[in-house]
Amino acid sequence: MNSSNRTIVHLDLDTFFVSVERLINSSLIGKPVIIGGMSDRGVVASCSYEARRFGVHSAMPMRMAKQLCADAIFIRGDMEAYSKKSREVSEIIAENAPVYEKASIDEHYLDISGMDRFFGSLKWTHELREKIIKETGLPISLGLSPNKTVSKIATGESKPNGELYISQQNITNFLGPLSIRKIPMVGKNSYRLLRSMGVSNIQTLSMIPPDMMLKLMGKNGMLLWKKANGIDNTPVVQYSERKSISTERTFDKDTTDIVKLKSILISMVERVAFDMRKKHKLTGCISVKIRYSNFDTHSLQKNIPYTSFDHILQNIALELFDKIYSRRMLIRLIGVRFSKLVGGHQQLNMFEDSHEMINLYEAMDNIRLRYGKNAIKKAVGL
Repeated sequence: MNSSNRTIVHLDLDTFFVSVERLINSSLIGKPVIIGGMSDRGVVASCSYEARRFGVHSAMPMRMAKQLCADAIFIRGDMEAYSKKSREVSEIIAENAPVYEKASIDEHYLDISGMDRFFGSLKWTHELREKIIKETGLPISLGLSPNKTVSKIATGESKPNGELYISQQNITNFLGPLSIRKIPMVGKNSYRLLRSMGVSNIQTLSMIPPDMMLKLMGKNGMLLWKKANGIDNTPVVQYSERKSISTERTFDKDTTDIVKLKSILISMVERVAFDMRKKHKLTGCISVKIRYSNFDTHSLQKNIPYTSFDHILQNIALELFDKIYSRRMLIRLIGVRFSKLVGGHQQLNMFEDSHEMINLYEAMDNIRLRYGKNAIKKAVGL
């Protein structure tokens, strides 16, 4: 289908963690709320619009947030509650949308191309949004346009709790005056580079010759130029709970050595969790599989709060293994699988973990990226 004939919806839950906390405790409504790690070394995971007025934003050190907005209500996040609410929203979307992609814990893309002929895509999307608000109690914003980039930017402009439709003819007028910061892939470095060239809004960026952008920033420059011109052919990839990442190991010699089996399981989880973080994914479900020497195969799975931290996943994997390995027979194969994957970073676990823990993961991952995935391992898995 010609990309300009597509109809793509972007749905984004407004200040998601804060909204969930307000459902649990209505006295938080209208007040500045900051969610994150409680120690001075913690980081802000989410904050209400009332707190943003004081200059607070996510990923800011908690210490700084306390200085900027001392009267805020500070809450240690509850990933279990957020994961449960996220799944509720996904279930409503899955029941109604022909094709949807769960991009992260709080955002979805829908491809409703061709629906115009039957329902009118604007009316249908509005009704879906109303249904989500009514059934979950959560505020949600949406953008509707011919592609993912424009829809995501439109959602940002429609917040809080709004909707915005941008037609193909209107894309240039809509994007032009906006800051280059509004383009999803513009990070700190790209922003600084473009600002040093006097580029501040999307219109100016869209007028730079594409080959100059290619010279300046390589492949990313070309991608950025396309986005500034409202061009994005990226498809909506149907979300499937079957999409997973897994590994298994068959032993040369069947074994009942529990200590050995558990240490192998721990190192498998560590390896797969690293692969997951590399792809910027979080898992919402873990399963462990064993095959006995007589080829009987058993597996057990558990829905979990979204995470990509191995120290959390390892404990759950060991708990599942203890439940599943009941026959004390020889084992020939062991496996682990993470499914219900969504986009996101381990910052979603900011609530529980000290800054040191996040720094430790980043340092270990950097070593693995540079020297190979086996360059560093936890002693417990050796």
